[in-house]
Amino acid sequence: MSLLLTVTGRDHPGVTAALFDVLAEHGALLDDVEQVVVHGQLLLGVVVSGPGDGGPLRAALEARARELGVEVEFTPLDDSVEVPSADRHHVTVLGAPLAPAAFAGIARRLASCGANIERVLRLSTYPIAAYDLLVSGGDTARLRTELAAEAVAQRVDIAVEAATLWRRARRLVVMDVDSTLVQGEVIEMLAAQAGCLDEVAEVTSQAMAGELDFEASLRARVALLEGLPVSAVDAVRAQVQLTPGGRTLVRTLKRLGCAVGIVSGGFTCVTDDLKAELGLDHAMSNTLEVVDGRLTGRVLGRVVDRARKAEALRDFAALEGVTMAQTVAIGDGANDLDMLAAAGLGIAFNAKPVVREAADAALSVPFLDAVLFLLGIPREEVEAADAADAG
Repeated sequence: MSLLLTVTGRDHPGVTAALFDVLAEHGALLDDVEQVVVHGQLLLGVVVSGPGDGGPLRAALEARARELGVEVEFTPLDDSVEVPSADRHHVTVLGAPLAPAAFAGIARRLASCGANIERVLRLSTYPIAAYDLLVSGGDTARLRTELAAEAVAQRVDIAVEAATLWRRARRLVVMDVDSTLVQGEVIEMLAAQAGCLDEVAEVTSQAMAGELDFEASLRARVALLEGLPVSAVDAVRAQVQLTPGGRTLVRTLKRLGCAVGIVSGGFTCVTDDLKAELGLDHAMSNTLEVVDGRLTGRVLGRVVDRARKAEALRDFAALEGVTMAQTVAIGDGANDLDMLAAAGLGIAFNAKPVVREAADAALSVPFLDAVLFLLGIPREEVEAADAADAG
């Protein structure tokens, strides 16, 4: 029979070493150990077996625990009861704020799916709260369905990802550009320069919601830009602003050795500059035809539409030598759906309802670097890396 030791109390250096010295002195065999410190309070769980799991060990541990100012409890474990192997998932929860009611609702949904929370890790407290729950048991599809409903009820974001080796592997992250990496729609900014903003904005809204064919709608919108001088295009390019957290996301991914790309139904006049400015590895978008310093109202070559975006993701993955399971795609509109479906992890970022419903994960916060939490990267590690570079 094995013995579970549960140690609690104020944490300070030397507690774990002293208790394990006692275990060694009594010949105990170490079967399992977990330790966590929450706001200075220690919770240490140790499973031991062998000759050193009897009365003398208990007495010695209790005496040493008193000296250390901690408490130890003993729970015999029945070795004949097998713990069934189960699939594991990372459930990432984000909110501003993240209330106890949200955790309660999530825990109930997990239990209803036959899943159990094994570990909770804090990823961030500001500007949004984010926690990673390691969950055992449960079917991926059902977990996503149940937790998506709870996310709506609690007004939080919840993502479910299988706990596999790929979560720790090198990633290829490919983003949409307009309303994802950058704020707003570039074609609408161009339309404002051409005096046809209302007409273009209406068509853009319908296309992003999946109500219109993207290629046909793009060609129709670009036709309205005929005659716009290149100087106006340059002015728009200078006005483009990154989404908050976008630069941090790219910088952190590059530090981790990930490849980062963009694929856009927008235009090279913007994406070429973004690729150079951010040091991106890949970029694909549409090229506006220019003759005698003015737009002709036509797009050169094949339009980057919904299907082409998914192809680009696969092409970039092949160039980087990564599997599709290692890819992450981020987008907001209907023309991103194929790309999100093809990726190992598809993330809807402040997306249209049709996209949120189809994606593996959905973020509704205004910070693009929240994507890092879905990859299990704590905010404090990001800030520490930034501080080290600044120093």
